[in-house]
Amino acid sequence: MARSIATLALVDDADDPQAALLDRVFFALSDPARRAILERLDGEPLLVSELAAPFEISLQAVSRHIQVLVRAGLVRQERTGRVSRCSLEAGPVFAAAVWINRYSRYWRGQFDLLAAAMEDIADRPPRRRHRAAPRKRRRRNSAASRESR
Repeated sequence: MARSIATLALVDDADDPQAALLDRVFFALSDPARRAILERLDGEPLLVSELAAPFEISLQAVSRHIQVLVRAGLVRQERTGRVSRCSLEAGPVFAAAVWINRYSRYWRGQFDLLAAAMEDIADRPPRRRHRAAPRKRRRRNSAASRESR
């Protein structure tokens, strides 16, 4: 986790604020534990202890993951005394989706080529299979058969 925090510090050094936000969002989404936390927050705010319950890591480790999500803008954390409630913030995910969607024309082109190739394969007449003559079984040269010779 310490390496993750150091990497996040490098991600925050971007000159462009929009690029820095995307860097933080993609960094936050790169960890399966953080993605699982976001999935658990889908629908309702939860206490940190409720978020940590299904994980086999310490409460402190979950709290660190939540802080990465907060810095990325994906989670809002509200504290009332010692109680901390987290909720999902969809804005940064939307920004990342818009960024990814810019490249969808390239994907569509590749999928169109794949679809054309699949149609070409489907339009070909089926090949007739010729029955091959039965093969003769070869005897294996085992140590026992060599000794009998």
